[in-house]
Amino acid sequence: MRKFVVPVHPRHIALLFFIFLGHFVTAQSTPKSPFNLKDGDRVVFLGNSIFENDFQYGYLELALTTRFSDKGITFRNLGWTGDNVWGEARSTYTNPPTPYEHLIEDLTKTQPTVVFLGYGGVEAQEGQAGVAHFKEGLNKLLDKIDELGAKAVLLSTIPVVSSDTSQHIDNRNADLELYSKVISEVAAQRGKQFIDIYNPILNTSKKETIVENTVHLNELGYYYLATILEKALGLDAAKATTAINFAKDKSEASNARIVPSDKESTLVKFIVQDKYLPLPSPKSASWIVDNARMVRISGLKKGYYTLTSENNEVASASAKEWETGVEIRQGPQFTKSEEVRNMILKKNELHFFQYRPLNQTYIIGFRRYEQGRHVKGLEEQNLIIKWLEGQIILNSEPQEVVYELRKLE
Repeated sequence: MRKFVVPVHPRHIALLFFIFLGHFVTAQSTPKSPFNLKDGDRVVFLGNSIFENDFQYGYLELALTTRFSDKGITFRNLGWTGDNVWGEARSTYTNPPTPYEHLIEDLTKTQPTVVFLGYGGVEAQEGQAGVAHFKEGLNKLLDKIDELGAKAVLLSTIPVVSSDTSQHIDNRNADLELYSKVISEVAAQRGKQFIDIYNPILNTSKKETIVENTVHLNELGYYYLATILEKALGLDAAKATTAINFAKDKSEASNARIVPSDKESTLVKFIVQDKYLPLPSPKSASWIVDNARMVRISGLKKGYYTLTSENNEVASASAKEWETGVEIRQGPQFTKSEEVRNMILKKNELHFFQYRPLNQTYIIGFRRYEQGRHVKGLEEQNLIIKWLEGQIILNSEPQEVVYELRKLE
């Protein structure tokens, strides 16, 4: 049985880019050691709408959760639309605290060990004139992250995508590239990892509709962003292949285990073990599957064959197509992944309304003397949040999948 640590408060213990202007070349800064997460890590996404908008989809958290399914990793999303490194979008009630103090309070309360930073998009509106102020704020924020003993991973800005020429897209993107360059320079100076997401998103947007309202990623965009981060962090992105050589007397398998079947209609029964759960396909592009397993079956007579798992059809193809290889795009592992994502979305919704209550001025703000008694109710949501985190961890590890091949008559 695997071991993991879910960080909990004592009172709840029982419940458990290098980007260069012009014709630039991109490169990810190389961290001192390979990216890794350990038992008990708390990963925080801190930035503007690049993180807040993923509340709808959960792809970023799901990707890291499934890649480190043998670890007890927990997450907090502190994305705030319109925010900058000075926390100015967090000025939601009369001071104190100041917007920046509010930002630091939000970060400190999460007790992070790893922080993904996504800033620069808002600040880039100031152009060259705002670079010095942005750089000062970014370094100050990194100082605080270092003080908290956390590791920082810096993301570039993302491009503006629009066919409306009246919006001066080229000028806006030139500023976004400028701020990405500043972020990469700060990361290099401080020995932090920098990930260029500007260019991968720009290139993908030329082939797929992944940006809406010129600056926000849609569901497909976050799916791609999750895969971009996986690759940039050096996480395994190779597609697994299972090969079956069918024979009446004795079938052989590669990356699978042949087991006997008690059904006469079953030609071959085999078991595979995925390294991690796949990302659920975006609703707008169900044909996309993250690292789908390829199954090749040779030795079949001419005809059509169906592959099932748990008595449900997974894929059907001709003997020739099976010999060439068929991608597995559905099955129990996809169902499990969607269940985990739904738990992530529910957990994040609870946390969102816990640290950003609708009437925060009266509960945690300068008028908390009126309704501050409700703070206890917000804190009690930790019980549900921690329970969901435990369920996410327990269910994110892939299980063996049993497949049966039958001929279609």
